[in-house]
Amino acid sequence: MSKIQKEKLLSNDVIQEFLEKDYKFPLHENDKFIETVSSLSYYLKSFSNIKRFLDYISLILKHTFNHQLSFIIPLNEKGEIWKENIKFAGATKNLKMDDEIKSYFNNFDFSKNFKLKDDISFEKVLNNQFKEYVIKSYKVLSRGKCRGFVYTFKKDTFNDSLKYERNLNFIISCLAIGLENYSLIKAKKKHENVDREISIGAEIQSQLLPDFCPIIYGVDLAAHCRPALQLGGDYYDFMSLKTNISEKRREKARWALVIGDVMGKGLPAGLLMTMLRGMLRAEVLTGLPPDRILHDLNQLAIYDLDQSHRFITLFYSDYDPRTKKLRYANAAHNPPLLWKSSEQKIIKLDSEGFVLGLQNDAEYQCGQIQLNKNDAILYYTDGVTETSNALGERFDEERLIKSFSKLCQQSLKSKDILNKIYKILDEFTGKNRQLEDDASIVVFQLD
Repeated sequence: MSKIQKEKLLSNDVIQEFLEKDYKFPLHENDKFIETVSSLSYYLKSFSNIKRFLDYISLILKHTFNHQLSFIIPLNEKGEIWKENIKFAGATKNLKMDDEIKSYFNNFDFSKNFKLKDDISFEKVLNNQFKEYVIKSYKVLSRGKCRGFVYTFKKDTFNDSLKYERNLNFIISCLAIGLENYSLIKAKKKHENVDREISIGAEIQSQLLPDFCPIIYGVDLAAHCRPALQLGGDYYDFMSLKTNISEKRREKARWALVIGDVMGKGLPAGLLMTMLRGMLRAEVLTGLPPDRILHDLNQLAIYDLDQSHRFITLFYSDYDPRTKKLRYANAAHNPPLLWKSSEQKIIKLDSEGFVLGLQNDAEYQCGQIQLNKNDAILYYTDGVTETSNALGERFDEERLIKSFSKLCQQSLKSKDILNKIYKILDEFTGKNRQLEDDASIVVFQLD
């Protein structure tokens, strides 16, 4: 039997016609319940329309059990009352009773978050309002979680057999499974959307980062971003302050070296970094000192960042190969580590400055330092120092300083220093442990 044929066979109209047939006969004298369960099992395996599923359950309650009125209050995935999907099931001979109870429920002021404790007080309200009816309530439970409530009304006293209660509880259990399945379907679609967002964000981020390190006179440069399980907002870039000159002359021209991080993860972080990159590249061409670059960048970006409730940390520096002088300004980013070869020690390159996007009148300080042969600078993002091991210990800045210092003493090239730092991180975190955040490193070393 094809899927379309099954859909037609198990449509609500066909099922209602089946359920109404031989309705006056007791349940134990025919196979109606068995047939109903068989068709319900198909619904549970293939349904995607929750309204249709709830309509079907209502039909079963209406025609298979001898309640004069039943109604279902489902809860959504957040545990809130799903008011638009409340379903009534009443026999046509009880229209007056139906109208009376339906009118009450339609006008009842349900709280948005219908808690379990509210069920008891709500049942008391029903018993007081409809004293002429015998009311029973059932919780729709699945995996220990309440998925909703079923209420049944009768004029006469309930005198139901054990088999009757067992069959009713079975239908309510199927209802619980159906509601849970629908919740899982929605969660799966949400995860698929998140995966798609991460994929798009990863593509954006890969396009932001340079494909290769530029050739700068007298400098050995290496850079890499190791992405985490969740897409972060890491960014680094190298930009020549002179664009309309030959490649050979550009090697000796002033270069900007930048590293930053957007607060947050996913596609929004990637989009904000794209915006910042465009603004920054335009500002770099002005040739202004680093503190002015960050000040103007903050002024340009503050509205967009304020609207997104995010901020950006950024370290901006420019290097002149002819004088070997490095100027820098910091917008609250992790200060790069400078290895002074002549003194055999580490110096933090830091200056006062506020994060981008939070304070309209933020000011930034410009620092400057003279570099010499074999000096090395380690630019990095907080994904490096915030990396944790199985014990919950952070790699932290102190470990990074010690590791970088030891590597610089071995007279290694920038690429080797970069690779060995990542290897040290892997040994610290342990095998098969995913990074919690992107870990970006740039090693800048003078020949």
